[in-house]
Amino acid sequence: MTDTELLHYITTRDPDEAEALFAEARKVRERYYGNAVYFRGLIEFTNYCKNDCFYCGIRASNKNVGRYRLSVEQILQCCTLGNILGYKTFVLQGGEDPFFTDERIVEIVTAIRREYPNHAITLSIGEKERKSYEMFFEAGANRYLLRHETADNAHYAAMHPASMSLAHRKQCLFTLKEIGYQVGAGFMVGTPFQTPETLLEDLRFLEELKPAMVGIGPFIPAAGTPFGEEAQGSLEQTLRMVALSRILLPKALIPATTALGTISSQGRERGLMAGANVVMPNLSPKAVRKHYSLYDNKICTGDEAAECRLCMEGRIRSFGFIPDMRRGDAAV
Repeated sequence: MTDTELLHYITTRDPDEAEALFAEARKVRERYYGNAVYFRGLIEFTNYCKNDCFYCGIRASNKNVGRYRLSVEQILQCCTLGNILGYKTFVLQGGEDPFFTDERIVEIVTAIRREYPNHAITLSIGEKERKSYEMFFEAGANRYLLRHETADNAHYAAMHPASMSLAHRKQCLFTLKEIGYQVGAGFMVGTPFQTPETLLEDLRFLEELKPAMVGIGPFIPAAGTPFGEEAQGSLEQTLRMVALSRILLPKALIPATTALGTISSQGRERGLMAGANVVMPNLSPKAVRKHYSLYDNKICTGDEAAECRLCMEGRIRSFGFIPDMRRGDAAV
């Protein structure tokens, strides 16, 4: 698609055009994945973070967050429950927490790999140096999620403190690919200072990177952040960005995010109808879920893990999709 065509679909408000776009995205997804929707078990194991991103509820300066860290034993208990519920992929997500040194992450990954030799292990723990990424990979991690958030330098600088660099984040993504990870990137839709042109740049960067996974969700303001009073992102524009990403990257694994479900009662289902094919129900202990507050009013913080799994499965089936508990590696 040309830049002009992409910009048209990024900005269109014509519901018929949007539905045609979603239909094309579904057709592309079905070519490689059929109607399968892959389940990943999400473990949010620390909400400490050294960074101060202007949009994030667990930013270092937010004093209103109840901080927590899961022990290795607690993380393994989450994996045990996830395995009982049928998950074949565990996603370990956390802030950039200095407590979890490279050695501690290796200890966690090694322990999970020992217990579950055939499961996929995904890490989402931010920017590291190449040596660290290599250590995690050698310990048994398969996948790494690192959303680039925006591919435009000026926009990145408007959303992050000066200590953070888009160039470094992009380099991390390419380094992860070189090491052999299945890599996930992605961005928010509707962030302050975002323009149609910055969204176009995001799509072109994804084409350059060719990630195995693409995470796209609406911006939702978080209390205690510089962007806490800003308007949230548009559901419809987020869905169009999901569809465009599917068309440009037909083999990518694209989640229907919790953020979509937070801004609309059928947001995740509509994400699937726009070309997504992954969901990530929460395996974190119920007691800590409300504290992993990247944004306000996050859904499913009071559910037990089994409730999350069964609820999501039923809703997916009602939309004509087939829940798939396999590892669900990206198509090649």
